[in-house]
Order: sequence, then C-alpha cells, then structure tokens
Amino acid sequence: MRISALDLGIIIAYLLGITLFGIQFRRRQQTIRDYFLGGRELPWWALSLSIVATETSTLTVIGTPALAFAGNLGFLQLVLGYLVGRVVISLLFIPQYFKGEFYTAYELIEKRFGRQMRSIAAGTFLVTRALAEGVRVAAVALVVRVAFGTGEVTSVVLITLLTLLYTFHGGLTAVIWTDVIQLCIYVAGGVAAFVLLLQSIPGGWNEVTQVAAAHGKFQIFDFALSATQTYTFWAGLIGGAFLTTASHGTDQLMVQRLLAARSARDSRLALLTSGVVVLAQFALFLVLGVLLYAHHGAPAIVAGRSYDWVLPEFIVTGMPSGLAGLMIAAVFAAAMSTTSGTLNSLTSSTVVDFLGARRDGASDAAFLSLSRRITLVWGVVLLALGTVKWGPLLEAGLTIASIVYGSLLGLFLLGILNKRATPNGALAGMMAGLAVMLYVKFATPIAWTWYVAIGTVATFAVGSLASFAGAKPQMNTDERAS
Repeated sequence: MRISALDLGIIIAYLLGITLFGIQFRRRQQTIRDYFLGGRELPWWALSLSIVATETSTLTVIGTPALAFAGNLGFLQLVLGYLVGRVVISLLFIPQYFKGEFYTAYELIEKRFGRQMRSIAAGTFLVTRALAEGVRVAAVALVVRVAFGTGEVTSVVLITLLTLLYTFHGGLTAVIWTDVIQLCIYVAGGVAAFVLLLQSIPGGWNEVTQVAAAHGKFQIFDFALSATQTYTFWAGLIGGAFLTTASHGTDQLMVQRLLAARSARDSRLALLTSGVVVLAQFALFLVLGVLLYAHHGAPAIVAGRSYDWVLPEFIVTGMPSGLAGLMIAAVFAAAMSTTSGTLNSLTSSTVVDFLGARRDGASDAAFLSLSRRITLVWGVVLLALGTVKWGPLLEAGLTIASIVYGSLLGLFLLGILNKRATPNGALAGMMAGLAVMLYVKFATPIAWTWYVAIGTVATFAVGSLASFAGAKPQMNTDERAS
C-alpha cells in the first residue's frame, strides 16, 4: 500500500458517510415523481451545484490537469462555448420542457413526433450515456492503481456498488444532495493541491510563470481557422456551444435536473449559474496542470501520450498524510456524483420511455419498486463498462458523447424550430446525422470538438428536406370541391 493508515481511514470514512447520508432519503420516496424529480421541491442552487458535479466527474479532476500538463490552457476556449450553450437552452429548451409535466427529455419528442421517435431518441441516450459513464468509472481505477499499486477492478466494483446503494434507496433527492457535498469536497481538494504544489516549487509563483511563459503554458486563445485542431477559439466557441446545448438540453442526465426545478425560472437560474462555477472550476484544474509541469521540471512532452497519471502521482507522493486521503476521497466524490446521476437518469428513461410508467395505470408503488430493480440492472452494466481500457480519459469520454449528440440535438431543434417537420423526416434526419458522424470519426481528421455541430447541421438539414419532400401537397379550393 502506498498511502498511510490515516489516508485510508479518511477514504473509508468518506465512502461510508456519503453512502449512509444518501440512504436516509429513502423515506421521502413515495412515487416515481419523488424518485425521478425529487418531488420538484429541490432549491435552484442545489440543482446548480449538482449540474456542475455531474458534468465534472473524475475525468475533470485527473484529465483536465493532464491537458494543461501536455499542452496549455486552450481547453478554456471550449468552456466559453459551454456558457453560450447554456443561454441557448434557457431560451429554446426550458420553455418547452415546462409546458407539460415531463419526467424525461424524450417525452417532448413524443409530443412532437410520436412514440417511435421517442423510443429511438431515448435508446440513443441509453447507449451513449452508458458508454460515456464507463469511461468515467474507469478513471477511478487509475487513481487506485497509483495510490494502492493494485486493485483496479476491486475499486470500480466498490465505488459503483456504494453509489448504487444510495441511488437505489434515495432516488434523485439523494443524488442532488450528495452531489452538493461531493462538489465541495473535490473543489477543496483541488485548492489544497494548488497550495501544496506552489509550496513545493522552488521560487514559487515566479518560477511557475517563467516556466509557463517559456513553454506557452498560459496560452488560452488560438484563432487558427482549422477543422483538425482540437482547441481553437472557433472550435471552442461554436463546438462547445453545440456540445453543451446537446448535453444539457437533450441528455436525460442533465435535463432531469432542469425538470426537477420548481419552475422554469428556477431551472434557468440553476443552469446559468452552473456555467460560472464550471468556468472557475476548469480554470482551477487547468492551472493545476501548469503547476505540475513546473513541479516536474518542464519535462519533454510526447505527442499522443496520456498524462492522466500526473495528478494522482502527486497526490500519493507529494501531499502529506491526511491531505492525500482527502484528495483521493475528492476523486472518488467526483466519480460517485456522476455515477449516481447516470444511474437515476438511465433508470428514469428506461421506466418512463420504454416500460410505460405514467401510461398504463399501474400504481406508483409498483413503478417505484420496478424503478429500483432497473437501477440495479444499470448498476451491473456500468460495472462491466468500467473495466474497459479507454485511453486518454477526458477526451475519450467527450468523443463518445459527441459522435451521437449531434443527431439528438438536430432532432430536438427540428421539432422546436421547424413546424413542418414530420416523423418520417425526423427519422431520416437522425439516421443521416449518425451516418455522417461515423464517417467523420473514422474517415476524416476533423477534431472531435466539431462533431456535435456537424451532426446537428446534417440531422436538421436532411430532416427538413425529407419532411418537405414527403409532405402531401395541399389541395386548392377547386380541387377539394370537385
């Protein structure tokens, strides 16, 4: 074992404490409205912090510093797009979601295009979210390997089972309030790592700025007009806006939090304020990567190599006993916050969109029991996916989601913006969008940051044309009379 008994004690205390805290919300779960929407009684600020905790995950805690360690602060260009995407959602999507009592994002698709398109959209979400969460769960194994020297599969099983336990019992209410605690823990861990890193570097901040300047580490903006560069201003602003509009406006993982707000106003407030917190958070973890680069003496960087190990290694070797345990607990907190939300969102879509909750007249008690059983099933699926080797973690997770997000966003925009769009046209557009993205991914060098924008445009354009081509011609008055 590479960590001290004190660190181990802190980790165990966190894991047990957060699990018991989440379980105690079980008594509040009487209906599926409680289980999936928290009874729509959750405050906007808690939903805001939950949104941040859910979109952050372990990938941010260990993957973001690795990006700056190997490159610079260019990832912040993408975060600027995240802010734009939130404004778009507030203007276009949230008003649509609060026109009815929706439990999932895909009920809006059924209202516009029918049950078949709802099933296709929901099925796309289930596959994509499960795969993307597999990457996030796998990130825990990396931290445990560095900290303990072994136990990758064991760690994935332990973290997933504990998260499954409180999600199973407490539903979305447990997910939201544990998210709030977990966000505070991993941000505190990031601040602690920042202070310790700065103290460990001879010359302090002056040395950091000199090293960063010599190697371009503090560069943020790149205005190159290139479709193959991942982090440019245009890819960040445009691609990031499309990515966030898709992830927060059409993905049940995030939409579920928007639907759980007390009103459309609270929903907007939660979403927009989360953007400010996300920007500050990404800045913190990117600067950590620059500090780690200076701490290692400005090592030569090998293109294409993963540097996800740099922060976990510092946690174990550079942090004093006690703080190391806190930081490892912070990484686990980030993992558990996303996994719990994923479990509940996968279950809500399965039960509501595919198994007919709210349609067939079964009792709330029956569907609540069914929901808990489905949660267990998805827990097993995430366990299996968490043992897969995915490569560089942050970009792997974002790339998986980006391939299909475009077709989902295009479908939603087709339904909201094009009043003449038909179900057949929507289906044709979605299939075309997926086909285009598979070609872009495997046959072109286009950067993943453009994936959602390309898929969205393809889906919307083909869907609109197919709807127009398949529309029945309107008869004039004389023809109807005859």
